[in-house]
Amino acid sequence: MATTESDLHPTPRAVIDFWKQAGPRHWFAKDETFDDLFRETFYTAHFQAARRELEHWMEQPEGALALLLLLDQYPRNSFRGTAHMFATDPLARFYARQMIAGGMDKQVDAALRLFCYLPFEHSENSDDQQLSLQLHHALDPKDSKWAEDHAEIIQRFGRFPHRNDVLGRETTEQERMFLNEGGFAG
Repeated sequence: MATTESDLHPTPRAVIDFWKQAGPRHWFAKDETFDDLFRETFYTAHFQAARRELEHWMEQPEGALALLLLLDQYPRNSFRGTAHMFATDPLARFYARQMIAGGMDKQVDAALRLFCYLPFEHSENSDDQQLSLQLHHALDPKDSKWAEDHAEIIQRFGRFPHRNDVLGRETTEQERMFLNEGGFAG
């Protein structure tokens, strides 16, 4: 893996600027070119964050947001189709809870605040899903569709069926029917 300057000495600003520049058209799309660029740019930073070596970033809202991007969004793009997509989810939720408890989420640009809440939407825990709904509805009720869809899947199955294959889990017949009928596939 080639190492870049921003990867050797990551800063919260570098992570956030990269993410803002990518914009909504890349944030939730499956785009191999973007995934490769994200992976190459912040590969080392992701693992530093996973080892909690960047925990001092939690002292400021910008740093906290950058940690969440590295632990929640980065693996979903950079390790697509592997179990590592979800490996740092618990740590992302840990930091997201701290961020919210400290009111730092309210200090994040409204256009990016969603990323403070996505760790809960990505959780397979029903309590996290309820928190996700609460946070998303407070942020913008008309833009809560995805949070509602995620919560409904967890309520129905207790997990996200589309993760079963990469996590080595058996898929139930009900889950298979859901997926075959076009149910949420991540």
